Amino acid sequence: MSESQETASFTPGSWGNGSSLERDLVLTEEDFARIRQLIYQRAGIVLAEHKREMVYSRLAKRLRHHGLTRFSDYLVRLERQPDAREWEAFTNALTTNLTAFFRESHHFPLLSEHIRGRTGPIRVWSAAASTGEEPYSIAMTLSEALGSRAGEAKVVATDIDTEALARAEAGVYPLEQVHKLDAERMRRFFQRGTGRQAGLARVAPELRSMVEFTSLNLLAPSWPVSGPFDAIFCRNVMIYFDKATQARILERFAPLLKPDGLMFAGHSENFSYITRSLRLRGQTVYTLASAQASTSASGHGSTPPR
Repeated sequence: MSESQETASFTPGSWGNGSSLERDLVLTEEDFARIRQLIYQRAGIVLAEHKREMVYSRLAKRLRHHGLTRFSDYLVRLERQPDAREWEAFTNALTTNLTAFFRESHHFPLLSEHIRGRTGPIRVWSAAASTGEEPYSIAMTLSEALGSRAGEAKVVATDIDTEALARAEAGVYPLEQVHKLDAERMRRFFQRGTGRQAGLARVAPELRSMVEFTSLNLLAPSWPVSGPFDAIFCRNVMIYFDKATQARILERFAPLLKPDGLMFAGHSENFSYITRSLRLRGQTVYTLASAQASTSASGHGSTPPR
Protein backbone atom coordinates (compact mmCIF):
# COMPACT_ATOMS: atom_id res chain seq x y z
CA MET A 1 0.00 0.00 0.00
CA SER A 2 1.37 3.40 -0.97
CA GLU A 3 1.79 6.34 1.39
CA SER A 4 -0.99 8.20 -0.39
CA GLN A 5 -3.36 5.25 0.06
CA GLU A 6 -2.56 5.07 3.76
CA THR A 7 -3.25 8.79 4.17
CA ALA A 8 -6.60 8.39 2.45
CA SER A 9 -7.62 5.47 4.70
CA PHE A 10 -7.03 7.12 8.08
CA THR A 11 -7.83 10.75 8.77
CA PRO A 12 -6.45 12.37 11.95
CA GLY A 13 -8.72 14.56 14.03
CA SER A 14 -11.37 14.52 16.72
CA TRP A 15 -13.77 11.59 16.95
CA GLY A 16 -16.48 13.76 18.54
CA ASN A 17 -19.39 12.13 20.32
CA GLY A 18 -20.52 9.94 17.43
CA SER A 19 -23.71 11.91 16.76
CA SER A 20 -22.46 12.95 13.33
CA LEU A 21 -21.88 9.38 12.13
CA GLU A 22 -23.82 8.51 9.02
CA ARG A 23 -27.01 6.58 9.78
CA ASP A 24 -28.92 4.22 7.53
CA LEU A 25 -32.09 4.23 9.67
CA VAL A 26 -34.50 7.07 10.38
CA LEU A 27 -35.22 7.88 14.03
CA THR A 28 -37.31 11.04 14.47
CA GLU A 29 -38.05 12.93 17.66
CA GLU A 30 -41.59 11.55 17.51
CA ASP A 31 -40.25 8.00 17.20
CA PHE A 32 -38.01 8.48 20.22
CA ALA A 33 -40.89 9.86 22.26
CA ARG A 34 -43.04 6.85 21.33
CA ILE A 35 -40.26 4.44 22.28
CA ARG A 36 -39.89 6.12 25.67
CA GLN A 37 -43.63 5.83 26.23
CA LEU A 38 -43.82 2.19 25.14
CA ILE A 39 -40.95 0.94 27.29
CA TYR A 40 -42.39 2.80 30.27
CA GLN A 41 -45.78 1.19 29.76
CA ARG A 42 -44.27 -2.24 29.14
CA ALA A 43 -41.51 -2.39 31.75
CA GLY A 44 -41.70 0.77 33.86
CA ILE A 45 -38.33 1.92 32.54
CA VAL A 46 -37.87 5.68 32.36
CA LEU A 47 -35.58 6.58 29.46
CA ALA A 48 -33.89 9.95 29.79
CA GLU A 49 -33.59 12.37 26.87
CA HIS A 50 -29.86 11.68 26.53
CA LYS A 51 -30.49 7.97 25.84
CA ARG A 52 -31.37 8.57 22.20
CA GLU A 53 -28.03 7.25 20.88
CA MET A 54 -28.38 4.11 23.02
CA VAL A 55 -31.92 3.54 21.75
CA TYR A 56 -30.80 3.89 18.15
CA SER A 57 -27.88 1.47 18.48
CA ARG A 58 -29.83 -1.17 20.39
CA LEU A 59 -33.01 -1.17 18.33
CA ALA A 60 -31.23 -0.83 14.98
CA LYS A 61 -30.57 -4.58 15.04
CA ARG A 62 -34.29 -5.27 15.32
CA LEU A 63 -35.12 -3.00 12.37
CA ARG A 64 -32.47 -4.62 10.20
CA HIS A 65 -33.71 -8.06 11.24
CA HIS A 66 -37.12 -7.17 9.82
CA GLY A 67 -35.72 -5.37 6.78
CA LEU A 68 -37.01 -1.97 7.91
CA THR A 69 -35.35 1.42 7.52
CA ARG A 70 -37.65 3.63 9.59
CA PHE A 71 -38.29 3.36 13.31
CA SER A 72 -41.84 4.54 12.73
CA ASP A 73 -42.58 1.42 10.66
CA TYR A 74 -41.12 -0.79 13.39
CA LEU A 75 -43.24 0.89 16.07
CA VAL A 76 -46.41 0.56 13.98
CA ARG A 77 -45.69 -3.16 13.63
CA LEU A 78 -45.26 -3.47 17.40
CA GLU A 79 -48.41 -1.58 18.28
CA ARG A 80 -50.53 -3.56 15.83
CA GLN A 81 -49.48 -6.83 17.47
CA PRO A 82 -49.70 -6.39 21.26
CA ASP A 83 -49.01 -10.08 21.88
CA ALA A 84 -46.22 -10.55 19.35
CA ARG A 85 -42.89 -12.09 20.37
CA GLU A 86 -41.18 -8.95 19.05
CA TRP A 87 -42.23 -7.14 22.23
CA GLU A 88 -39.88 -9.44 24.10
CA ALA A 89 -37.01 -8.52 21.78
CA PHE A 90 -37.90 -4.82 22.08
CA THR A 91 -37.81 -5.01 25.89
CA ASN A 92 -34.62 -7.09 25.94
CA ALA A 93 -32.87 -4.55 23.73
CA LEU A 94 -33.64 -1.65 26.06
CA THR A 95 -32.81 -3.46 29.30
CA THR A 96 -29.45 -2.73 30.93
CA ASN A 97 -27.54 -5.74 32.28
CA LEU A 98 -24.62 -4.54 34.39
CA THR A 99 -23.66 -7.14 36.98
CA ALA A 100 -20.80 -9.15 38.51
CA PHE A 101 -20.24 -11.90 41.02
CA PHE A 102 -20.60 -10.59 44.58
CA ARG A 103 -21.32 -7.07 43.38
CA GLU A 104 -21.80 -4.78 46.41
CA SER A 105 -20.02 -7.42 48.44
CA HIS A 106 -21.03 -6.11 51.87
CA HIS A 107 -24.52 -7.56 51.38
CA PHE A 108 -23.44 -11.19 51.32
CA PRO A 109 -21.96 -11.47 54.83
CA LEU A 110 -25.19 -9.86 56.07
CA LEU A 111 -27.22 -12.51 54.24
CA SER A 112 -24.97 -15.26 55.62
CA GLU A 113 -25.42 -14.01 59.18
CA HIS A 114 -29.16 -13.68 58.65
CA ILE A 115 -29.78 -17.28 57.57
CA ARG A 116 -27.08 -19.13 59.53
CA GLY A 117 -28.59 -21.36 62.22
CA ARG A 118 -32.13 -21.16 60.84
CA THR A 119 -34.24 -24.26 60.62
CA GLY A 120 -36.45 -25.26 57.75
CA PRO A 121 -36.19 -24.32 54.07
CA ILE A 122 -34.41 -21.09 53.16
CA ARG A 123 -35.76 -19.09 50.21
CA VAL A 124 -34.22 -15.99 48.63
CA TRP A 125 -35.54 -14.06 45.63
CA SER A 126 -33.20 -12.35 43.17
CA ALA A 127 -35.72 -10.06 41.46
CA ALA A 128 -33.35 -8.65 38.82
CA ALA A 129 -31.18 -11.68 38.09
CA SER A 130 -29.79 -10.43 34.76
CA THR A 131 -27.17 -12.91 33.45
CA GLY A 132 -27.02 -14.84 36.71
CA GLU A 133 -24.07 -13.49 38.66
CA GLU A 134 -26.26 -12.25 41.52
CA PRO A 135 -28.36 -15.40 42.09
CA TYR A 136 -25.27 -17.61 41.87
CA SER A 137 -23.49 -15.35 44.38
CA ILE A 138 -26.50 -15.74 46.68
CA ALA A 139 -26.43 -19.52 46.20
CA MET A 140 -22.71 -19.65 47.01
CA THR A 141 -23.36 -17.64 50.18
CA LEU A 142 -26.18 -19.95 51.24
CA SER A 143 -24.09 -23.05 50.52
CA GLU A 144 -21.18 -21.78 52.62
CA ALA A 145 -23.43 -20.68 55.49
CA LEU A 146 -25.65 -23.76 55.61
CA GLY A 147 -23.10 -26.48 54.89
CA SER A 148 -24.79 -29.90 54.68
CA ARG A 149 -28.21 -28.20 54.80
CA ALA A 150 -27.62 -26.27 51.58
CA GLY A 151 -29.94 -28.66 49.76
CA GLU A 152 -32.83 -27.11 51.71
CA ALA A 153 -32.13 -23.66 50.23
CA LYS A 154 -33.61 -22.26 47.04
CA VAL A 155 -32.85 -19.09 45.11
CA VAL A 156 -35.64 -17.85 42.85
CA ALA A 157 -34.06 -15.84 40.03
CA THR A 158 -36.25 -13.65 37.82
CA ASP A 159 -35.74 -11.00 35.16
CA ILE A 160 -37.70 -9.33 32.40
CA ASP A 161 -34.85 -9.84 29.90
CA THR A 162 -35.36 -13.36 28.55
CA GLU A 163 -32.03 -13.40 26.68
CA ALA A 164 -30.11 -12.49 29.82
CA LEU A 165 -32.07 -15.08 31.78
CA ALA A 166 -31.20 -17.78 29.23
CA ARG A 167 -27.50 -17.00 29.68
CA ALA A 168 -28.00 -17.12 33.44
CA GLU A 169 -29.65 -20.51 33.23
CA ALA A 170 -26.80 -21.85 31.10
CA GLY A 171 -24.36 -20.74 33.82
CA VAL A 172 -21.35 -20.37 31.51
CA TYR A 173 -18.99 -17.43 31.99
CA PRO A 174 -15.61 -16.22 30.67
CA LEU A 175 -12.73 -17.40 32.84
CA GLU A 176 -11.52 -13.85 33.42
CA GLN A 177 -14.83 -13.08 35.08
CA VAL A 178 -14.72 -16.14 37.34
CA HIS A 179 -11.05 -15.52 38.19
CA LYS A 180 -12.14 -12.52 40.24
CA LEU A 181 -13.47 -14.98 42.83
CA ASP A 182 -11.15 -16.47 45.43
CA ALA A 183 -9.49 -19.80 44.62
CA GLU A 184 -11.65 -21.86 46.97
CA ARG A 185 -14.90 -20.64 45.44
CA MET A 186 -13.59 -21.23 41.94
CA ARG A 187 -12.60 -24.81 42.84
CA ARG A 188 -15.81 -25.60 44.68
CA PHE A 189 -18.46 -23.93 42.56
CA PHE A 190 -17.16 -23.93 38.95
CA GLN A 191 -15.94 -26.35 36.30
CA ARG A 192 -13.18 -25.25 33.93
CA GLY A 193 -13.83 -25.66 30.22
CA THR A 194 -11.48 -27.61 27.95
CA GLY A 195 -11.20 -28.06 24.20
CA ARG A 196 -13.86 -25.98 22.48
CA GLN A 197 -14.92 -24.68 25.89
CA ALA A 198 -11.43 -23.44 26.78
CA GLY A 199 -11.51 -19.97 28.30
CA LEU A 200 -14.92 -20.60 29.85
CA ALA A 201 -16.17 -21.82 33.22
CA ARG A 202 -19.50 -23.45 34.04
CA VAL A 203 -21.40 -23.31 37.30
CA ALA A 204 -21.13 -26.67 39.09
CA PRO A 205 -24.32 -28.81 39.04
CA GLU A 206 -24.68 -28.64 42.84
CA LEU A 207 -24.84 -24.84 42.73
CA ARG A 208 -27.00 -24.74 39.62
CA SER A 209 -29.58 -27.00 41.29
CA MET A 210 -30.10 -24.39 44.01
CA VAL A 211 -31.35 -21.75 41.55
CA GLU A 212 -34.72 -21.65 39.82
CA PHE A 213 -35.05 -19.27 36.85
CA THR A 214 -38.34 -17.65 35.81
CA SER A 215 -39.18 -14.77 33.49
CA LEU A 216 -40.92 -11.97 35.38
CA ASN A 217 -41.95 -8.39 34.67
CA LEU A 218 -42.14 -6.38 37.91
CA LEU A 219 -44.96 -4.34 36.37
CA ALA A 220 -47.11 -7.38 35.59
CA PRO A 221 -50.42 -7.58 37.49
CA SER A 222 -49.40 -10.96 38.93
CA TRP A 223 -46.01 -12.50 39.63
CA PRO A 224 -45.12 -16.18 39.12
CA VAL A 225 -43.44 -16.30 42.53
CA SER A 226 -44.81 -16.77 46.01
CA GLY A 227 -43.41 -16.07 49.45
CA PRO A 228 -42.49 -16.04 52.12
CA PHE A 229 -38.83 -15.24 51.44
CA ASP A 230 -36.02 -14.92 53.95
CA ALA A 231 -34.58 -12.18 51.74
CA ILE A 232 -35.33 -10.33 48.52
CA PHE A 233 -32.58 -8.82 46.39
CA CYS A 234 -33.79 -6.03 44.12
CA ARG A 235 -30.65 -4.04 43.46
CA ASN A 236 -29.86 -1.39 40.87
CA VAL A 237 -33.11 -1.85 38.96
CA MET A 238 -35.41 0.60 40.77
CA ILE A 239 -33.25 3.48 39.53
CA TYR A 240 -34.86 2.94 36.10
CA PHE A 241 -38.37 3.46 37.53
CA ASP A 242 -40.14 6.63 38.61
CA LYS A 243 -41.10 7.09 42.26
CA ALA A 244 -44.72 5.99 41.78
CA THR A 245 -43.62 2.72 40.16
CA GLN A 246 -41.02 2.14 42.87
CA ALA A 247 -43.67 2.59 45.56
CA ARG A 248 -46.04 0.08 43.95
CA ILE A 249 -43.33 -2.56 43.62
CA LEU A 250 -42.07 -2.10 47.17
CA GLU A 251 -45.61 -2.44 48.53
CA ARG A 252 -45.88 -5.74 46.67
CA PHE A 253 -42.54 -6.97 48.02
CA ALA A 254 -43.50 -6.46 51.66
CA PRO A 255 -46.12 -9.27 51.96
CA LEU A 256 -43.68 -11.71 50.35
CA LEU A 257 -41.07 -11.29 53.10
CA LYS A 258 -40.96 -13.36 56.26
CA PRO A 259 -41.64 -11.21 59.37
CA ASP A 260 -37.90 -10.79 59.95
CA GLY A 261 -36.96 -10.92 56.26
CA LEU A 262 -34.45 -8.59 54.61
CA MET A 263 -34.71 -6.60 51.40
CA PHE A 264 -31.43 -5.63 49.73
CA ALA A 265 -31.29 -2.50 47.55
CA GLY A 266 -28.58 -1.02 45.34
CA HIS A 267 -26.00 1.45 46.61
CA SER A 268 -27.67 4.42 44.89
CA GLU A 269 -31.23 3.52 45.87
CA ASN A 270 -33.03 4.99 48.88
CA PHE A 271 -36.59 3.89 49.64
CA SER A 272 -36.98 5.48 53.07
CA TYR A 273 -39.37 8.16 51.80
CA ILE A 274 -41.15 6.03 49.20
CA THR A 275 -42.87 3.32 51.24
CA ARG A 276 -44.15 2.93 54.78
CA SER A 277 -43.93 -0.87 54.63
CA LEU A 278 -40.12 -1.03 54.79
CA ARG A 279 -37.62 0.66 57.06
CA LEU A 280 -33.90 1.12 56.55
CA ARG A 281 -31.80 -1.15 58.75
CA GLY A 282 -28.56 0.18 57.31
CA GLN A 283 -26.10 -0.46 54.46
CA THR A 284 -28.96 -0.36 51.89
CA VAL A 285 -30.74 -3.20 53.69
CA TYR A 286 -34.40 -2.88 54.64
CA THR A 287 -36.71 -4.77 57.00
CA LEU A 288 -40.48 -4.73 57.40
CA ALA A 289 -41.63 -1.68 59.31
CA SER A 290 -43.98 -3.88 61.33
CA ALA A 291 -41.05 -6.05 62.44
CA GLN A 292 -39.06 -3.02 63.63
CA ALA A 293 -42.11 -1.71 65.48
CA SER A 294 -42.58 -5.05 67.23
CA THR A 295 -38.92 -5.19 68.23
CA SER A 296 -39.00 -1.65 69.62
CA ALA A 297 -42.21 -2.34 71.54
CA SER A 298 -40.75 -5.47 73.13
CA GLY A 299 -37.82 -3.49 74.49
CA HIS A 300 -35.30 -5.92 73.00
CA GLY A 301 -34.28 -3.85 70.03
CA SER A 302 -30.78 -2.68 69.35
CA THR A 303 -29.47 0.26 67.43
CA PRO A 304 -29.31 -0.75 63.75
CA PRO A 305 -26.00 -0.36 61.91
CA ARG A 306 -25.61 2.84 59.89
